[in-house]
Amino acid sequence: MDQDLDLEFVGLTKRYGKTVAVDAISYHFETGTYACLLGPSGCGKSSTLRMVAGHESVSDGAVLLGGRDISALPPAKRGTAMMFQNYALFPHLTVADNVSFSLRMQGVDANSRSAKAAEMLELVDMSGFSDRLPAQLSGGQQQRVALARALITKPQVLLLDEPLSALDPLLRIRMRAELKRLQRELGITFIHVTHGQDEALALADEIVVMNNAVIEQAGKTRDVFEAPKTAFVARFLGSHNVIALPEGQIAVRSDALRLRPPEGAKLPGRITNIEYQGTHVALTAMVPGDQEVTALLSDTDFFGDPKDLGEAVGLDWEARAAHALTA
Repeated sequence: MDQDLDLEFVGLTKRYGKTVAVDAISYHFETGTYACLLGPSGCGKSSTLRMVAGHESVSDGAVLLGGRDISALPPAKRGTAMMFQNYALFPHLTVADNVSFSLRMQGVDANSRSAKAAEMLELVDMSGFSDRLPAQLSGGQQQRVALARALITKPQVLLLDEPLSALDPLLRIRMRAELKRLQRELGITFIHVTHGQDEALALADEIVVMNNAVIEQAGKTRDVFEAPKTAFVARFLGSHNVIALPEGQIAVRSDALRLRPPEGAKLPGRITNIEYQGTHVALTAMVPGDQEVTALLSDTDFFGDPKDLGEAVGLDWEARAAHALTA
């Protein structure tokens, strides 16, 4: 990949009056990375994306693209394009005219606009819909049109603000595959904001977990998932238990917990909930310190030795499955 198009945050800060929405974050994205900014509502992830796009001013710090400070440039001059959460299609324009709108604003002639729009619609598998209006499209089809419109400017970085949130669960999964395919084909950097852990894990090469206006942890997706550094990251990514022991807090994945007789187990407990989830069973137990922990057992293991609510159990894990937490 061309390293000249790397994206970097340098002490990036956004203040609204006395409120700090993004607090001096720094991170470097290599060209061609699919990255997700992940975190709860109000953590600063959308403000960060909007600063990169140029839709919010930068209070302090900088956004660099290819080593060039783009923080003060207008959106159209940055080399970025943004796909909005609500798609923001013009209801009175056809699909083709929506896709080519930015070229029209640049003064590109009608034939060139039409040819380029057709190329983009083919890329997102919407070639047969060029004459329709947005109201005649499904949510998934509108999303594809919004993607084509964002990509027609040939951005170096595509910014996606919760692009799948309006879709039903099955379509969301299909569109995840479509986004990943497009990113691989185009070879450009995608920065995708979401509060969905499954979405981030499925799509991202790297995740940036944000909380309270700062980056809590960032890195390769599997590295962050396998070794969360803080209790917040462990809990927010899901599939982890945060357990307080005399020597400090640890994170243990739910699928790494094993049931044992209570005597001699690392944690004795009592079962408070059993939830059958098809391929596995989620068994929750109350353990010392008024802590609830959840073990994911295969359906074969659970039904081979079923347990009842209120039953005393022990919970164990291999030493390598536990990660010490810093906070």
